[in-house]
Amino acid sequence: MSSFRLAVDFLLYRLRAFKLHGVHSPFIFDLYHNVIRHNGFFAAYKRVEDLRIQLLQDQRALQVTDYGAGSRAGQKRTRKIKDIAHTSAKPAKYGQLLFRLVNRFQPAVIFDLGTSLGITTAYLAEARQQAQVYTFEGCPNIAQEAKRNFQQLGLQHISIVQGNLDDTLAGQLQTVNTLDFAFFDGNHRYEPTLRYFNACLAKHHENSVFVVDDIYWSGEMKRAWRQIKKHPQVRQTVDLYFVGLVFFRSTQPEEHFTLYF
Repeated sequence: MSSFRLAVDFLLYRLRAFKLHGVHSPFIFDLYHNVIRHNGFFAAYKRVEDLRIQLLQDQRALQVTDYGAGSRAGQKRTRKIKDIAHTSAKPAKYGQLLFRLVNRFQPAVIFDLGTSLGITTAYLAEARQQAQVYTFEGCPNIAQEAKRNFQQLGLQHISIVQGNLDDTLAGQLQTVNTLDFAFFDGNHRYEPTLRYFNACLAKHHENSVFVVDDIYWSGEMKRAWRQIKKHPQVRQTVDLYFVGLVFFRSTQPEEHFTLYF
């Protein structure tokens, strides 16, 4: 999507977005005040951001196999690690939001659908040392780098599932009883996004939290986000522009919020 279209979408988002005083749901009010807008510091933030700084200076080149949107399946090319870190890792603001969400809801099983070099996965794992974190990466060379990064941070509770997500997700879902938290960042196209979302729904429960990345990244992602909001099992959503939060709390009314972040 063009920069102009993204700028227009962001302006429209800002016009729609509520701040705290406009939220009447007790659950969303508390989430917004104590998690989304929380501005305190956690020691894990520095550990992960120190790793990001290191990666942004890494001149080593990797042969990358790309399965994502905008590429031919299995396309190979050479990229420097610093460039991968610059373009693929979520900014600190959103990595730290994911950390706070995991810290708040304390999931036992976490799926991260899109590892890259592991910055976002590290935030998820740092927030819940007792969780089992499964992170999915298509490119074997990037997966190996992510593994080294997790070892550097001492995050031993992360399992890297390497291979095309189209081939690996269903099998990995069969190994878990429930899925407590999922971050969807694996393929920014309409059909794969909905397919992965629906696959994960098979293991969700009342208190599961799903986070969809880049919901305005393209026309396809905007359409996917609209479909997710309409799903009969989805009860509450929060549009934060760069990410969308999805909840399944049947004891609360169906509500959809656009909140300033």
